[in-house]
Amino acid sequence: MRDVGRVLGMSYGYVDRIAKLVPFELGITLEAALEKEPELQRLYQAEEEVRNLIDLARSLEGLTRNAGMHAGGVVIAPSVLTDFTPLYRDASGGAVLTQFDKDDVEAAGLVKFDFLGLRTLTIIERAVALINRERAPGTPALNVSALPMDDARTYALLKSCRTTAVFQLESRGMKDLIRRLQPDRFEEIVALVALFRPGPLQSGMVDDFINRKHGRGDGPIDYLHPRLEPILKPTYGVILYQEQVMQIAQVLAGYTLGGADLLRRAMGKKKAEEMAQQRSVFVRGATERGVREQLAAHIFDLMEKFAGYGFNKSHSAAYALLSYQTAYLKAHHPAPFMAAVLSADMDHTDKVVTLIKECTDMDLEVHPPDVNSSRYQFVASDARRVRYGLGAVRGVGEGAVEALIAEREARGPFVSLEDLCRRLDLQKVNRRALEALLRCGSLDGLGENRATLMQRLSAAMQLGDQNTRAHEAGQNDLFGLASDERTSASPVRRGAALPEWSAAVRLAGERETLGLYLTGHPLARFESALARFVSHRIGDLVSERPVVGLEPGRFGAGKPVTVAGLVDEVKKRGSRVFVTLDDRTGRIEALLFEETWHKHRELITKDALLLVEGLLRFDDFSDAWRLSVRRVSELDKVREQEARRLVINASYGDAAALCGRLAAILTPWLGGPCPITIEYRGADASGALTLGAEWTVRAGAKLLEDLEGLFGAGSVQVIYGAPPALTGAAFSADGR
Repeated sequence: MRDVGRVLGMSYGYVDRIAKLVPFELGITLEAALEKEPELQRLYQAEEEVRNLIDLARSLEGLTRNAGMHAGGVVIAPSVLTDFTPLYRDASGGAVLTQFDKDDVEAAGLVKFDFLGLRTLTIIERAVALINRERAPGTPALNVSALPMDDARTYALLKSCRTTAVFQLESRGMKDLIRRLQPDRFEEIVALVALFRPGPLQSGMVDDFINRKHGRGDGPIDYLHPRLEPILKPTYGVILYQEQVMQIAQVLAGYTLGGADLLRRAMGKKKAEEMAQQRSVFVRGATERGVREQLAAHIFDLMEKFAGYGFNKSHSAAYALLSYQTAYLKAHHPAPFMAAVLSADMDHTDKVVTLIKECTDMDLEVHPPDVNSSRYQFVASDARRVRYGLGAVRGVGEGAVEALIAEREARGPFVSLEDLCRRLDLQKVNRRALEALLRCGSLDGLGENRATLMQRLSAAMQLGDQNTRAHEAGQNDLFGLASDERTSASPVRRGAALPEWSAAVRLAGERETLGLYLTGHPLARFESALARFVSHRIGDLVSERPVVGLEPGRFGAGKPVTVAGLVDEVKKRGSRVFVTLDDRTGRIEALLFEETWHKHRELITKDALLLVEGLLRFDDFSDAWRLSVRRVSELDKVREQEARRLVINASYGDAAALCGRLAAILTPWLGGPCPITIEYRGADASGALTLGAEWTVRAGAKLLEDLEGLFGAGSVQVIYGAPPALTGAAFSADGR
C-alpha cells in the first residue's frame, strides 16, 4: 500500500493513516485485513481514492518486490552453477546471486551453507590481546577457550542486566527477559538465546519456562513420560530445542537419527499430508514400546505445537558460548573489553556515544585521544581507564596516524607542538590533520591550552617545513656532523599564553573531530533537572532491533515519550524533516511532518537544545528507532517556566562590590516567579538569606550563566515546584 501510494503521488500522512489500519499480524493479506478491520472496510466502500489504492495494492500483493541477498548464504553445486539455477548480478556489479529463493534452490538439489562472519570474534580476540599484553612476565596468558563456566562474577553481571556490549544479550527486550529468568548456569544462557524469538514469546513458552525455573508452577513438572525426563529436565519440561523433538522420537517411538530429522523438518514445514503420515509412524512406534496410544498422540500433538518454535540447540549453544565469553571479559577485564568493543564500532558514532555512556555507568574513565599515548584503536590505559583511539578522529587518515605512532616509538614522546611539527612529515600529517588533532584534545599535553596551541600552529608548521627542506637538501650542522634525525636544537620563541577557549567552542571542536562531545555536553547544565522534564533518556530508548511479542503495543500506534536533546543535524526530504537529537546517552532520529515542522521550525536549528514529545516506533526500513514528533519546546524556556527558586552558594569576598555586581546581573530579569536564596559563607559567619519580593526573577539561561560567572561554576541551583511556605524565622539552609 505504501509503495502504491508513493507511485500515485499521495501524501505520506494520508497513506500512512490508511496503512496503519491493517492489523499487525505476520503474513496478513489485504483481503484478511478488510475482513478484520471495520474502519478499513468502511473507507474502502466510502472513498474511491482508498478503494483504488487498495485494489492496486492487491494486484501487486504476493509478487517479488526486489532481489535480496542472504548475508552469509553460499550455494554449492556438483558442476557449473548455471546447470542448476539462473544467476543474477546485483546492481553494483559485485555479488553473483541465484535467481531461485532458498526453497527452490534446495528443490533443485543444491547444497546451502550459512557462513556467519561475527564481529564479536574479532572483539574477543582484540580484548584478549590487550589483556595479555599488560600481564606481568610469567603470568599465564588468558585463554577464552578455557574459562571456568561457573564464574560467579559473570553470572552476577548477567543477573543485574548490565549486558550492554554482551553478545546477543544487550537489547532492551533481552535485558527484560534476563531480569525475569535470572540465569545461574550455562544451560540457561543457551535457553535465553533460544527463547528470545517471536514464536516462544507469543506462545507462552517463555512464561512457562520462567515459572517452572523459579518453582512458581501449580505442581511438580510433568515430563509426560518417565523416559522423557532426562531429555526435558534441562528445560523444565518445555520442548525448547529441535534436538529434543528428535530425541523424543528416538526414545519413545524408535526413530532412527535420519528418521527423527525428517520428522523435525516435516513439523517445521507443517505439511498436513506429511504430518498425518508421521503421526501414524510415531504413534505406532510408541505403542509398540509400551506407551498408551492416547498418551502417544498427546505427546505428538505437543511436539507438533512446539516444533514450530523450537530452535537448533547447537546454534544456540555456540551463540551462548560467545555470550558467556563476552560477559566474562566485561566482568573481569572491563577496560580492555570496552576498548575492543569501541574499536569495533569506531566508525559508527551513534554506537560510540552509547558505549561511552556504558563506560561511565561502569565507572570507567574514557580519556581523550593523546598523541603520546593513543594507538590507532582504543586501548586500555589501566584496569579502569580507556584511551580514545586516534583512528576515530575525523580528518586524520590512517597513514597520518601510522606515521605519528612510528615516529613516537622510534624517538620517544613529543615534548611540544614545535617538536611534533619538526619530527613529522607534514606532507603526511598536514594542517587539516594537525588542527583536527588539536581540536579533539590529543595535543593538550604539548602546550598551555588549545587556544594557545592553535595560535602557535602556523609558526610551528613553518619551522617544521624549514627543517624538512634542510633535511632533504642534506645540510649539515656547523661542525659537519650529519644527522638522520628530523630535529633541531634551535630555541623557539613563543608568545604569551592565550585564555582558553570557552566551553562551547571547546566542545564544538570535539564534536566536529570526534563526532560527539567527550569532555562535556551542552545539555550538562540541565542534567539535574532532566528527570523532571523527560520520560526517558535517549540511550534508554535506542536498542537493538525489537522482537515482536515481548513489548506489546510498541510497534503499532507507537509509545508516547518525551526526550531532551541537542539538535545535531536537520535534513529535509520532501514534506518531511528528519532531526537527529543527541543527549550524550545516545542519539535518535526524530521525524516531523509538514504541519509540525511549520509550527516549530523557528526552534529547530543546529545546536538548539529542545524538549521533544512524540511517539516512539521502530522503523523497519531504516532498521532503527524513530520518534514521530508531536510537539517541540525550547529547553531554556521550559526551565524558565518551571523554575520556582534560585539558590546561590556565595563565599566570602568584598560584600559591597559583590552586591553591586549582583544587582546589575539581576536587574534585566526582574519580575519573574523565582525568589533568590543566597547561602553565604563568610570569614566569621554563614547563613541562608532570601532576597525581598522585588528581587524575584525569571530563570533565563543568560542569567544563570552570568551568576555562575560571578560566583563560580556549579554555584547556582535551580529549584523546581512550588516554593515552601515560610514559618517565622525557620528556613532551610538551601532555601527549599
